[in-house]
Amino acid sequence: MNVETFAGVALAAISFALVVLARTQLGKSFSLTPKANQLVTHGLYSRLRHPMYVFVDLTIFGIALAAHRWYILLLLVVLLPLQIRNARRERTVLREKFGERYERYRSATLF
Repeated sequence: MNVETFAGVALAAISFALVVLARTQLGKSFSLTPKANQLVTHGLYSRLRHPMYVFVDLTIFGIALAAHRWYILLLLVVLLPLQIRNARRERTVLREKFGERYERYRSATLF
């Protein structure tokens, strides 16, 4: 196994584990459409507003790196705009429900 393949496998495996962790930390707040059940601010969400998006993207990159198939990155061409749209919708819903609390959370986190 060459370095590029090893790095891709490692990145994909770690990133996917973090996707699963982020999903678990969301708990009942997970939904396919933006909802404001509660404001999750612990675990990965204490640093990143959208860790599932970030780590799904890194998983895809890791797979492309490991497989030496750069066309796999075209998935990101489709996925990134959808993630951005969803993040904006989530921001609107969370801002409406949690107001200043959400704004403080937003200013303290990345992405």
